[in-house]
Amino acid sequence: MPLYEYRCEACGQPEEKLESLSAPEVHACAACGAVEGMKRQLSVAAFSLAGGGWYKGAASAPAQAAPAAAEAPKGGHGCAAGGCGCPLAG
Repeated sequence: MPLYEYRCEACGQPEEKLESLSAPEVHACAACGAVEGMKRQLSVAAFSLAGGGWYKGAASAPAQAAPAAAEAPKGGHGCAAGGCGCPLAG
């Protein structure tokens, strides 16, 4: 069940309720008695993923510099051992 946040439009009293998805968006305020004073507010959803996946530190890990690209070996031109017979090998 989701946790909903409400605020009374008459007196400003905040309230949180653990209710079903089908709960009404408006109800009476317990503080001032306004019949339809409490209106559901738009709020941020919070959840937690369980387990040890990639997300476990993705947000809090400091950014790391990418490793420098290794220099290509000379004479190989990208060929496995340089002896493939391509025109660049010679």
